[in-house]
Amino acid sequence: MMPLTMAKTGEPLTIKKIGGKEDTRKFLESLGFVAGGAVTVISDIQGSVIVNVKDSRVAIGKDMAMKVMV
Repeated sequence: MMPLTMAKTGEPLTIKKIGGKEDTRKFLESLGFVAGGAVTVISDIQGSVIVNVKDSRVAIGKDMAMKVMV
């Protein structure tokens, strides 16, 4: 298991766990980050990670991406 920030670009992964405080977990869940869901890193640029989750592209900060374990 590793944080989303360490994932290779273009590699499809499965979300294992969402960490952080309750409000952080709920925010990430509202974006589609749920345990067992598929996620692919599109790009990793200057403090932001762009991912494809549930057929949508979402940009999150590296601090949020560190809480998503794949």
